[in-house]
Amino acid sequence: MGATMRQGRLLGDISVPALIAGFVAVLVGYTSSAAIIFQAAAAAGATPLQIGGWLSMLGLGMGVSSIGLSLYYRAPILTAWSTPGAALLVTSLPGTSINEAIGVFVFASGLILLCGVTGLFARMMNYIPQAISAAMLAGILLRFGLDAFGALQSNFTLSGGMCLVYLLSRRYLPRYAIVLTLLAGLAVAAGQGNMSFSHQSWNFTLPSFIAPHFTLATLLGIGVPFFVVTMASQNAPGIATLKAAGYLIPTSPLISWTALTALLLAPFGGFSVCIAAITAAICMGQDVHPDPKKRYMAAVAAGGFYLLAGVFGAAIGLLFSALPMALIHTIAGLALLGTIAGSLQRALQDEKQRDAALITFLITASGISLLGVGAAFWGLIGGVIAHLIFSLPQRAAD
Repeated sequence: MGATMRQGRLLGDISVPALIAGFVAVLVGYTSSAAIIFQAAAAAGATPLQIGGWLSMLGLGMGVSSIGLSLYYRAPILTAWSTPGAALLVTSLPGTSINEAIGVFVFASGLILLCGVTGLFARMMNYIPQAISAAMLAGILLRFGLDAFGALQSNFTLSGGMCLVYLLSRRYLPRYAIVLTLLAGLAVAAGQGNMSFSHQSWNFTLPSFIAPHFTLATLLGIGVPFFVVTMASQNAPGIATLKAAGYLIPTSPLISWTALTALLLAPFGGFSVCIAAITAAICMGQDVHPDPKKRYMAAVAAGGFYLLAGVFGAAIGLLFSALPMALIHTIAGLALLGTIAGSLQRALQDEKQRDAALITFLITASGISLLGVGAAFWGLIGGVIAHLIFSLPQRAAD
């Protein structure tokens, strides 16, 4: 009886906006960085068949972990591969064997798992004020909002039509604004002849086991930087995104479960499974559901689409590449407008933390990269330093 009631509640939480938000999240995830995954796998010496297997394993890993964590915590917890980590691998792996590359994946995932089990990462994140977390999230997402309207320059008819449908939908059918906007974009793109599916091949590539090989040079030269970049540029923003949206989920279990998943998948090419930030934010907006407690179903839907992507492997990446970039930029930016606005509001509402939050926002939005680590990490560091300085006691006036 209890199981039947729980199943009924789950089915009651499913909605079309949640399904669309999940699809858009996966769409943005694959189109924004699938090409980098191809390059990273090729740099490791993987064959085209192995690359398809790696993408299959990543999709399956992210699908299972997104569905499991979201259902367990009843929160929109979406997982993703580490795009900054993949970019680092593109430049670091050439010259290493594929077995050494797998050793790097296993080593880095083991270090992340250690951070999760010991609670070290959670303790560090607890020192970050919510205003700074919200400001960092706004800085990350600003580029997507700008790109949505920047697409007007490259394809005014497509992007302009989508923006018009979005505004009208927000006025009269707010819950279905993103759904109608996406459908309008697909219709206009099809009418323009901007979608080409003629070269897509739908295949399932069976992942193959590759024995890891560990060398001190690769573990120190690639494994440690890969661990740092993944934690600083992917997991930290991901946890901060949940926190900024009001989902106070225990950090250590999230890090531990995603790291354990990556550790198990590493010999099959699953180089990382992390907490998502940008794609997760798509599943957290008011358009998904007015009740924040029911937005978890968008991440569950995204997990389902990730499983589908895992089954078809590289073909999904090719499918998404058939869509015009103007459509992708516009739908991603419009889907994130509510999250950007909410993040900015939470970042600036406390006057005592406003300056530190603004510094975090500007550093993150600048897109700088120092020591191989992205702007999101340095935004957090800059904001925390500013917060600590502004919190120092003032000297008494003479």
